[in-house]
Amino acid sequence: MVEVRLRAVRVDLQSNTPVLLLQETEGEGRTLPIFIGTPEAAAIAYALQGVSTPRPMTHDLIHDILSSLEVLVERVVITELRSSTYFAELHLRRGAERSIVSSRPSDAVAVAVRTGSTLYVADELMDAEGILLSIEPSEDDDEEESPDELVGQFRQFLDSIKPEDFSG
Repeated sequence: MVEVRLRAVRVDLQSNTPVLLLQETEGEGRTLPIFIGTPEAAAIAYALQGVSTPRPMTHDLIHDILSSLEVLVERVVITELRSSTYFAELHLRRGAERSIVSSRPSDAVAVAVRTGSTLYVADELMDAEGILLSIEPSEDDDEEESPDELVGQFRQFLDSIKPEDFSG
């Protein structure tokens, strides 16, 4: 497995779709881009920003349930790409008991951001789909895009989207 970090959540200008950029922490610095839904992108951006809502959002609820059951998210692994769909796993531990739960990558990353869990990509997947990508650092931080900027990008995206953008 290749350890990665959430490098950015951006909006692809061509498709007007949010994309996760997961960059390996060592090695060549390859990046795995994963297109995700707008609600999941907003959930990730809110977690990065530390935005609290009056009622828990779905990923906050998942975090609260895991915490109340004393379940630790040991890691999140993006496992494969099959028929243009990415798959992920949450590796959980409660005491000595371990389990793996299948997940969409966007949901798994949203939970990982809330739990501080480490992110990984399967070696074969990173070899096949990882790209070398120049990600411009923000002015606020030499390493990562500021959470304010991420939330701003998603607010702008949500303001510009129309219902017909979702018609197939």
